[in-house]
Parts: sequence; structure tokens; C-alpha cells
Amino acid sequence: MDRHELARIFNETGLLLELKGENPFKARAYYNAARTVENLGEDLEKLVKEERLHEVPGFGEAIVKKIHEWAQTGKIEFYENLKNTTPPGLLEFLRIPGLGPKRINQLYTVLKISSLEDLEEACAKDRLLTLPGFGARTQEKICAGVKFVKEHRGRFLWGEAMASALELREELAGYPAVSRVEVAGSLRRSTPVVKDANLVAATGDPRGTMAFLAGLPQVERVTGSGEAKISVLLRNGLNVDLQVVGEEEFPFALLYFTGSREHNIALSRLAKEMGYEVNKSGIFRGKERLSCRDEAEVYRQLGLLWIPPELRENRGEIEAAAGKQLPDLVEAGEIRGVFHVHSNYSDGGTPLAQMAEAAAAAGYQYLGMADHSRSAFYAGGLSEEELAAQGREIDALNREYRERGIDFKIFKGIEVEILPSGELDYTPEVLRELDFVIGSVHSHFSMDRDAMTKRILKAMENPYLTMLGHPTGRLLLERPPYEVDLEAVLAKAAEKGVVIEFNANPYRLDLDWTWIRRAKEMGVLIAVNPDAHSPHELDLARSHLPVARKGWLERKDVFNTRTAVEAAEYFSRRKQRF
Repeated sequence: MDRHELARIFNETGLLLELKGENPFKARAYYNAARTVENLGEDLEKLVKEERLHEVPGFGEAIVKKIHEWAQTGKIEFYENLKNTTPPGLLEFLRIPGLGPKRINQLYTVLKISSLEDLEEACAKDRLLTLPGFGARTQEKICAGVKFVKEHRGRFLWGEAMASALELREELAGYPAVSRVEVAGSLRRSTPVVKDANLVAATGDPRGTMAFLAGLPQVERVTGSGEAKISVLLRNGLNVDLQVVGEEEFPFALLYFTGSREHNIALSRLAKEMGYEVNKSGIFRGKERLSCRDEAEVYRQLGLLWIPPELRENRGEIEAAAGKQLPDLVEAGEIRGVFHVHSNYSDGGTPLAQMAEAAAAAGYQYLGMADHSRSAFYAGGLSEEELAAQGREIDALNREYRERGIDFKIFKGIEVEILPSGELDYTPEVLRELDFVIGSVHSHFSMDRDAMTKRILKAMENPYLTMLGHPTGRLLLERPPYEVDLEAVLAKAAEKGVVIEFNANPYRLDLDWTWIRRAKEMGVLIAVNPDAHSPHELDLARSHLPVARKGWLERKDVFNTRTAVEAAEYFSRRKQRF
């Protein structure tokens, strides 16, 4: 059961109720339910099966019934009815920064605007300026938001799409005629946002295999088909292409349909220089097709090491493979611990001790607590007294672990607000008591490039700043990154020894992989952090590591491949410098 999907449904239900002008308390109940689902300390499916949902604080009878309905049928009728009686364009409006339910109601009831196209036209004609509360600056932001939403229509987060693709892969693998099946395309290359999913299957029964896919319950309808390919639309809106091939063609088809296009073109060029032709059906010398059991043998025929899918973007990986200089990419099992973890001290849903227990059970050696700082009132930011109390609890837990012979450590930290001035949210006297400090921007995203860059660089001058959190502030499919000179930020990180975060939250995946490689080149360490607000999110540091690997990251480049002792020594050395 996908708790993220259920949380999305509850959150959207609240928004739809607000759009219809319903009682705000009713909408708030669904917002609270969404937040509770996201931050559950227990497995949702287990709670449903054991009929213990009523034990969860904040789950009333109506919410419990709807969760059971969703678990049994895959949908919630109340939500579906709300959605079907709301112009679809209004839901898209909710993704535009600066447009909440009240303003959307104004647009719809006064200006009769019900689609992105209508809104775009109204912006161009300055019609929004006729509404109270809509100034020129607001209209400008809304226009930019319309463009952003249109550009990302039909796109999916990597993790969400991969989960659907892997589910289909498992189903297809169970079909008797299928000998091999793999995810391909941009999903296999771990691109943060994708527009579709691709699978390649080796089968002795192409028609039967395609018919089997079309008949799966996840499939809403077939959108296209041929002798060797079928395209379907899933009920969650994801488009899926399945390519069916013979067993001998499979390695070549998998390589070809994984891409990228630029990688394939470069491979084809190399093959021609060697007297070969390579395509989705095979590698040929004249009319003779050379036999290859897997992708590694295809690459070997071309004088190359096997290239991990994440690197196949024609950014030097072919030259590196030819010279046996490919990076030894970091593996999920090499992540020893996680930083940037929230508890119910701020906006997490789980007590600190339970988060630590979950981290230890997941095989991590340490946990870096980083609840929100005092200025983050919207997230229950900690006062100085609350931060000190949390520190005492951490000390007590660490003492208990030592006494019980448990090889686990909790590091004391904070996700401190980088204020618009570039100052950090606590005094040096408070920060020096912590093991580490993550500095993040959570406000004033509209600062111009120069001002935002100065803001972040000033924060990085603070000797107590250990890591820079989600460096561009983006929310994939929801909010573009703020304007900042990343080259200058990375240079400052290299100068000051500040670790840069790869935030593994599915909506962030920030620092972007294209900049991770630049950070590596500059000698900047990357921390792969889950930004976890509940126990199940602790695994994000491993499950979304493939996206970070696109930046050619090796074990030595990743801060949290260190042991707890090594991490503690690093923090201690930084403190001694000041």
C-alpha cells in the first residue's frame, strides 16, 4: 500500500473541499489525515489488516472508513466525486505558486477561468489586475507558474514511476513465455522526472505477452500496439511501453531502449569505426550477428567496460569505459548512516527514540537528528530550551546504547534556517553544543540571483555550518529552484569544508545530479540525506541513491559512507579549527 498516494488523495480532498467553499474545518481534517499518513510510525498495510487504524491519533471514523475503502477497492468514492465535479483545470491551478483555493475561486467565479490556457491568456491581457489583491507582481508570478506547470504536464517522479514499473516487471516475469524482463529508458537511467516507463521482455509468445500486460488490473487502456510493442496507460496516469523481443535480441534491445539517445549515437559511431553495426537487434560484422548473452558482452565487443545505466548520458562515460577509468559507483550497502532526520520534536510524526530504533533496525550505524530551528514556526521549530532538552534525550539514549553494548550512535544536530540576511537562526553559543548543523533556505525564494547567492555564501562563512541542505530549494513538479550561483556555492563549500546535501526526498533530489559531478570535481563531499519525517523514509538514502549516482559518485565522495567514529572525528576536527 502506497502511503504517499493515500496522503496525496487526502491532501487533494482537502483542497477540493476548499475550492468548493466547504467548511474549512472539514478540509483541515483531510490535511491532518494526509500528514498523519505520511508520518505513520507503523506499516499502513499492517494497521489496516489488524483493524487498528482507530488507534492512530487524529484518525476519526470517517477517515478510517475511507482508508479501508481505498485498501479494498483502490479508490475513495468521496474523493472521486469531488474530483469529477470540479473543472480539471482548477486542480492544475493548485500547483501554481501563489494560487490558493481562495484566489482560484476568484479566477473561476469572477473571470470564468477554468484552464491553464484560459489563465495564460488572461495573464497576457492583464485581466488578473482587475481582481482585488492581484497586483502586477502577483500576476507575473502566476504567469511564470503557468509556464512551469505546462512544461511538467504528464511528468512523474522517478520513485513513483519506478515503483509502478517494477510492479509490472514482476507481473510479466511470472508469465510463462517470458524468460527475461527489465525496466529500461529514462527510469533505468535514474532520471529524476520521467514522462513514461519502458520495459523490454524476451518472450517466445509476443502476442500473448502483450495481451497479458493489457489485461493487468493496473492498466486503464491500451493506447497503441504493433507486432513487437504495446503502449498502455495505467490507472495512475503513467504511460508504459513494452517492447517484446526474442531471447537472442534481448541484450541489444535492453541497451538500445535504455538509451540515452546521445549515448546510443556515440556507441553506434564507435562501432562503425571498428567495422561493426550496432542496433536494437544486435551487433553485426557485415551480415553476421555476434552472439552476446548480456549488455556487458555487447560493451566488451566494442572494447568497453560495462557502463552503469545511470551514466549513459554521453558525458564522457564512453571515453572513460574505453580507458578503464569508469568510477566505482557508491552502492546502497555502503551508506553507513543518515543525517537530516526529523522527529516529533518538530514536524516529524515519530518520537526520537523510535526513529533511532528504526534506523538501527534498517542496518544503519548512526542517525543525525536535525529538527527544524526556531524561526520555522510553520514546522514546529525548536526553541533553545527544546533543543537543549532534545540534546539531553540524545545523551541519555547514547549512554543506554553503550551500556547495552549496542553499536549505534545518535548525533546531535539541527536543520537551521538560513535567514534572508544570511545569518543562522541560533547564536554561536547554541550551535557549538551540537555535533553538526545543516543550513537550509525555507523562505524568501524570490530573491534575485545575486542576493540569494550572497545570502547562502554568508551562511557558509559561519564556522558552525557543517552541511548545506537541499541547495536549490526545488520541489520537483511543484516549484522551480530559486536563482543562485551554484558554481560560487560549490567553490565556497570546497574552501570551507562544508558538506553539500543530496536530499533524497522524492520531490527534491537536490543537489541535481548534473551539479553533483561538478561538486565531486571540486573536492566537495556529498551527504546523501533522507530528510526523513517518519521511519519508512529513512530508506530514501538508499532507494534514491541511483539518482545521486548519475553524478559519478564513488564511496569516497559520500560523507555518510564513513563509520560513526569517522564522522565524529570529522565533526570534532571542524570544531577544533575554530
